[in-house]
Amino acid sequence: MGAEQRYTRAGSEIHAGPVPDGSGEIQEILAAAALEDGREAVSEQGRLRLRSGTARPGVTHLVQSAVGQERPRRVGYAQLEAGGPGGTSGSPGTAELVVHPAERGRGLGRHLVEAVLAEAGGPVDFWAHGGHPAARRLAGAFGGELVRELRQMRRAGKAVDQAPLPAGVTLRTFRPGEDDEQWLRLNALAFAHHPEQGAWTEQDLADRFAEPWFDPAGFFLATRGDRVVGFHWTKVHPGTSAGPALGEVYVVGVDPAEQGSGLGRALTAAGLHHLTGDGPGERGLDTVLLYVDADNPAAVRVYERLGFTVHEVDLMYRVR
Repeated sequence: MGAEQRYTRAGSEIHAGPVPDGSGEIQEILAAAALEDGREAVSEQGRLRLRSGTARPGVTHLVQSAVGQERPRRVGYAQLEAGGPGGTSGSPGTAELVVHPAERGRGLGRHLVEAVLAEAGGPVDFWAHGGHPAARRLAGAFGGELVRELRQMRRAGKAVDQAPLPAGVTLRTFRPGEDDEQWLRLNALAFAHHPEQGAWTEQDLADRFAEPWFDPAGFFLATRGDRVVGFHWTKVHPGTSAGPALGEVYVVGVDPAEQGSGLGRALTAAGLHHLTGDGPGERGLDTVLLYVDADNPAAVRVYERLGFTVHEVDLMYRVR
């Protein structure tokens, strides 16, 4: 990936570059697809990158237009991140793509996949959010191999009983501008094995601080002395005409040195009480969701014991 490229075939032209042109039209495509599919086609991370309008190392935006008419119109979009954290080499790239619902069934998705593969110059892992049947068929057409299953789990009802913190550990809320550096360091340590979460940067954190849902009162830090040793960041999805507001266990992280101490369970319980409780400052929500990899059975069992069950799955297919 490097200089801007164009990929053209009959009726479709794809422009690939570091910063998308006309992001408003792309947002309209994403919104129409979400309404049709009942699911976002591009992850939160990808949508934040798109909205920022700034170039990110290793990230390429591919904007697809239907051509051959008086005025080309935007019909599809894909986002490609180079393999490895921060765009380094050594592992497959990762991509998400979407075609406007009114334009599907004309081979546009296939052209997008071909352009992504050409741009990457190697294997690419494609997300099929919600396991959409059309996405599975498209992956199969390119010989895609299922390599990851990310489960969305949900629970209804009030939180479990509070769990005690380990001796010497106290709980407080996050202080934007003061805790950023220490949190990023712990996040990288706690998620060194994770392909997305562990690679967060100051910009990734700042992007979320700027989102309307961000609330430091729901961002809990566990400290041992002056050192942050764990966290539970919660999130609230506002209610819409399609349903009520939802809470989310956005991310829970624990210092590897604290593993096995019960800190993770205590942090999880504290966040659930914040989301579902009816006390001062608590959100009083009925349903909470979270995401967990299917190949992490220990975490799945913990969440099942807390009353979470599988709601839907995101699938990742590797195309070589």
